[in-house]
Amino acid sequence: MAPFERHVFVCLNARPADAPRPSCTSDGKSELHTRLQQLSREAGLGATVRINKSGCLDQCEHGPTVVVYPDAVWYGHVQPEDAEEIVREHLVGGRPVERLRLADECVNTKSCPHR
Repeated sequence: MAPFERHVFVCLNARPADAPRPSCTSDGKSELHTRLQQLSREAGLGATVRINKSGCLDQCEHGPTVVVYPDAVWYGHVQPEDAEEIVREHLVGGRPVERLRLADECVNTKSCPHR
């Protein structure tokens, strides 16, 4: 079997309601993850794209967060209804969904204005 062309990580981190930073999910489950898996299979990507569950991606203020590697494209505030566009445009078409993409200055930095 050939290696996967892309890995998609979907944050499923859940924190208590009184935590200082928000959670990507309230219960550690994700309709978004399930939807991305389903649509990826339907698009015939099962052998080339792997949809993975992830713990905290440290982008809590931008959650729910999804990252696509090796493209290093980070998406924020992703909802289940966005899954179809991500699969169609990015995973099939190779074009990141710009409206969901996190700004470079917000990824892995303490200086993001959303923190």
